Order: sequence, then structure tokens, then C-alpha cells
Amino acid sequence: MPRLPVVLLALCLAPVARASAIYTYRERDGTIVYTNVPPPGTHAKKLGGTSFRQAPRPSDPPQRSVITPALYMQWMSEASRKYNIPLALVRAVMHAESNFDPHALSRRGASGLMQLMPGTASEMYVQDIFNARDNIFGGVRYLRVLANEFGGQMETMLAAYNAGPDAVRKYGGQIPPFDETRAYVQKVLSLYYQYKQEGGMTSQLEPASWR
Repeated sequence: MPRLPVVLLALCLAPVARASAIYTYRERDGTIVYTNVPPPGTHAKKLGGTSFRQAPRPSDPPQRSVITPALYMQWMSEASRKYNIPLALVRAVMHAESNFDPHALSRRGASGLMQLMPGTASEMYVQDIFNARDNIFGGVRYLRVLANEFGGQMETMLAAYNAGPDAVRKYGGQIPPFDETRAYVQKVLSLYYQYKQEGGMTSQLEPASWR
């Protein structure tokens, strides 16, 4: 089973401006949802302000911007080196999450290239969830946090990225029995090996057990 090296991070708190309130609730499958829109018919807890620009509603999408693929690759490479996550895995997660659309917005409120939930973006110090560079660095940083927590087990950390770490803990550190999560893990792993082969070489960040 692929395993990521465990690296401890020194996370620095940066001063940030407050934004609109965020609501959180737990779905039946155990997934914790964060949203800036009060969910109707759901017992949701209102959180305080967040450290990033509020994600707009689907009817009010962010302004489109043109960013070259080369710049995306540069940011992914920088983030993968900074947080010691293989570039092929970063590309695979981004592909599965948003198909490389920086303006992607799910019905649950996940936003941007790495489909960050508002609460996760705040914890990863992302100040503008639709800023492509910020979103990439926040998503890769979150992969690093999950790799640290789950001992570098790639399948487990990907399950936690999709269903939330609480769901993985609930099932004893294993992939939760959710069809969506299991399909997600398999899709990302397939993309990871595809991008790894396309690279034509082994990543210097990749431990020998992955090769």
C-alpha cells in the first residue's frame, strides 16, 4: 500500500480579516459539511467569521480569469516541494476534484481547484478560496496534514480528503463504507499512477515503497 513520509509542520498563524458566518452540520453518512448559506431543514451550528473571502453562491460565480497551464504546474510543483507531497498525487487530486477548473463550486460549497470546503480553507490559512495559487497551496497543505495524521497511508488520507477525517476515524482509520468515497479513492489512485508514468521518471519526493 502506498505510504507517504510523515513530516511535522510548523504552522504559522497569520493575521486575517473576518468574513461572513459559516454554518456546519453532519450528514447521515458522517460527512461534516461547511457552508456560508444557512441550510434549510437542517440543524446547523453557526460558526464565527472565517479567514478567507466568502465563497459565492452558484448564482453569483466569481469572475473568470485566464491562467496558463504552465503557471498551474509551477504552483503545483512549488506546493509539492514545500509540503513533501508527490507532484503526481497533487495533479491526480486536482483532476478528480475539479478537472482543473479554478472556478468549480460544488452543491456542498467545496470551491476551487482542490475543492476546499470553507472550514478546511480557513484551517489551511487560505484567504481567497478562488485564488488559484492560494487554493492549490491550501489543498496540498491539507494533504500533508492528512498524511501526517494517518501515517502516510495514501488510500486512507485520500478517503479523509473526500469524506473528512472524522469519518475515517469513526471507522478505525479505514476507508469508510461509502460508495462515493471508495470510488473517489480508486479514481485518484488510477490518476496518480497515470501521471506518474507520464512524468517519465520517479519523483524525488516519492519513497522507495511507492516505486
